[in-house]
Amino acid sequence: MTIKFNKSEVFNEAKTKLTAAMASGDEAQQTEAFQNYFDALQGEVVNAVRSQVNDEMLDRSILQQRGQNVLTSEEMKFFNAAIEEGGFTDDSILPVSTQERIFEDLTTEHPLLAAIGLQDLGAVTRFITSDPTKAYAWGKLFGDIKGQVNAAFDEEEITQLKLTAFAVIPSDMEDLGPVWVERYVRTLLVESYSVGLEYGFVNGKGPSATEPVGLMKDVGSDGAVTDKSSSGTLTFAPSEKGELIAGELYGVISNLSVAEPKEGETEGKSLKVLNKVVMVVNPIDAIGVQARNTIQTANGQWVMALPYNIQVVESEEVPVGKAVFFVKGRYRAALAGGYKLKKFDQTLAIEDALLYTIKQFANGRPKDNKAALVYDLDIDFTPEV
Repeated sequence: MTIKFNKSEVFNEAKTKLTAAMASGDEAQQTEAFQNYFDALQGEVVNAVRSQVNDEMLDRSILQQRGQNVLTSEEMKFFNAAIEEGGFTDDSILPVSTQERIFEDLTTEHPLLAAIGLQDLGAVTRFITSDPTKAYAWGKLFGDIKGQVNAAFDEEEITQLKLTAFAVIPSDMEDLGPVWVERYVRTLLVESYSVGLEYGFVNGKGPSATEPVGLMKDVGSDGAVTDKSSSGTLTFAPSEKGELIAGELYGVISNLSVAEPKEGETEGKSLKVLNKVVMVVNPIDAIGVQARNTIQTANGQWVMALPYNIQVVESEEVPVGKAVFFVKGRYRAALAGGYKLKKFDQTLAIEDALLYTIKQFANGRPKDNKAALVYDLDIDFTPEV
């Protein structure tokens, strides 16, 4: 697991400003916001490490005596070498097991990335897709085999975009040993990448901006990426038996149940989407949605549930007053590459720290413009007179 650090008001404010800057498109503003965010992140994690290391020194000694290692032999060798050499060397790549733990932490601690189906492709950059409607052919019992199975499969290449994180490692951190250095680097990566990935997968402006195509975007026939228009308004207004809420969400499910027509088609094909729909809202709106859909059971417990088993996920990347619905499996999100490190030993020498850039490749795009839909929220808690 990564380091659990206190996300202070300073950290949360820096993260909010970074989110706003990434959406603004102002490069100077983004650079400043990134710097402030990483400064706040590094400070929080360093303080957490220093407060926890003394408490775990005894536990670590006991674990070592019992023959239990927190790191694998490859990880221990890699991070021990980094300590002995005074830092990571240029173009070194994190051990595969560490990369797997980073991916696991990303999807475990950030529900949107798990719900969207983020995949770790390693060095692979191609998807094999299939169309189940073309994977069969009828014919006579003893006749020739009809159809071609390979017609049901297609190959699609995802061009990978570079996602860079910055890790500032104080020199005295190396004195704490390889276990803490590994956890420190992994925590920084998970927190940094989660911001970049969520932004790209929700608001990414597409290839022209060297970003993924976000859930809130449409792709035109000419390849232009534009903001999605609202598909309607949801009030989640209460009714005697909940018919209004069920009816509003029925409209959402119905819209998602039909794919965008392909070239030459007049209507899109029907899709099975029940139990696969995810609703992404801002944390502020999540409270309103939860309040409108929470009931008290006979035994006094409060239970929150939406009709049609819709999963609710929070993301700061979704604007207040908006909701994004998407179908699991209809957005392709992937990581690839090997977390390549580059060392800048002069940049922060005066602060007695080393700066590293850690590069990873990632990309994402919807299967079509109906893989996700955007709705306006109008949740009113004003009591009726």
